[in-house]
Amino acid sequence: MTRPDARPPAALADHAADQLAFIRDTMVRAGRFTAVSGAGMIGAGLIGTAAALLTPFAVTRAAWLALWLAAAATALSLSLVFVARKARRSGQSLHAGPGRTFALAFAPALAAGAVLTAALVVAGAWQLLPGMWLVCYGAAVVSGGAFSVRTVPVLGTALIVLGAVTLFVPAWAHAWMLGAGFGAFHLIFGLFIARYHGG
Repeated sequence: MTRPDARPPAALADHAADQLAFIRDTMVRAGRFTAVSGAGMIGAGLIGTAAALLTPFAVTRAAWLALWLAAAATALSLSLVFVARKARRSGQSLHAGPGRTFALAFAPALAAGAVLTAALVVAGAWQLLPGMWLVCYGAAVVSGGAFSVRTVPVLGTALIVLGAVTLFVPAWAHAWMLGAGFGAFHLIFGLFIARYHGG
């Protein structure tokens, strides 16, 4: 005699398929975003180093700000190109799963940095910009790095510490601190990621 709650084989198969799809989707969302590019980070580090070396030639505040904003935009664009290439090579999506989670975690601190940049420039608090940039960018890297390889949040933490120190050092040291954070740190961590995490 058939039990009242028994389901035909086809219904059971459909239910099992639905469960497998749910498990697969959950695993994708919970996975790590491993397409952070060491090569892209090295490129960003070279741009940051070049900006630090060019800083003495930016004789006005407007020129100094333009130099570093241009360097930031160029480095970010270059990094995105390398991340997209590595993601495509490894079969990861930038629009779903861990890639989307990484981006959503990374973006708010960058947006906060942009808003604070405008506010500090209007207030004339130029001396706070380098430290604030390093802290906000470091926070973005830590947040996004929570969904990536362990090396990424370590970089973010180092940037936050460097930025906190930068907030309290004399203005003549700012170019060195920016060069260390956006240049040397990226070169060091980029080489490590390229060597141990597939480029």
